[in-house]
Amino acid sequence: MPLVENMPSGTAIRPGDIVRTYAGKTVEIGNTDAEGRLILIDAMAWAIDQFKPDTVIDLATLTGACMIALGEKIAGVFSTDADLARAIVASGEATFERCWHLPLPEDYKDLLKNEFADLNNMSSSRYGGAITAALFLSAFVGETRWAHIDIAGPAWIKKAADYCGAGGTGFGVRLLCDWIEKMQA
Repeated sequence: MPLVENMPSGTAIRPGDIVRTYAGKTVEIGNTDAEGRLILIDAMAWAIDQFKPDTVIDLATLTGACMIALGEKIAGVFSTDADLARAIVASGEATFERCWHLPLPEDYKDLLKNEFADLNNMSSSRYGGAITAALFLSAFVGETRWAHIDIAGPAWIKKAADYCGAGGTGFGVRLLCDWIEKMQA
């Protein structure tokens, strides 16, 4: 499970730095606040390399942009595999962990192009941030069946509700358990 803390120090990444990923691609740092996606791409590429899974599903509090689009109670699902996205959304409906399938338009990849590295960790546009963040992740899964669930909104609630108490919600655990059960059926 990749985890990161965004704490500045003399060895912290800086805008303009170029890092080499586990997959061998280079990434220019466009924004140091997008550090989570850097460790997520390495974790996914490593897991795919080591375990050769049929399917990878990542859950991350990746973008505030997804919260702006869908609010605090709905997660965004990104996948080029429409069947996988539908299955995730259906499991979300069954477990009351609502999700919405969002697009991954091919032409938005141009927003991640970089003059000095293979990719930039941030889009060159201020719009479509959740989409470009998911497209950034997609560049590191190869041909593996993959979905990204952006849980930035529903990962935390400020006030207790019928769903759970205030604080971390554990969003996605029920959903993935349901998806796994249905996949094995």
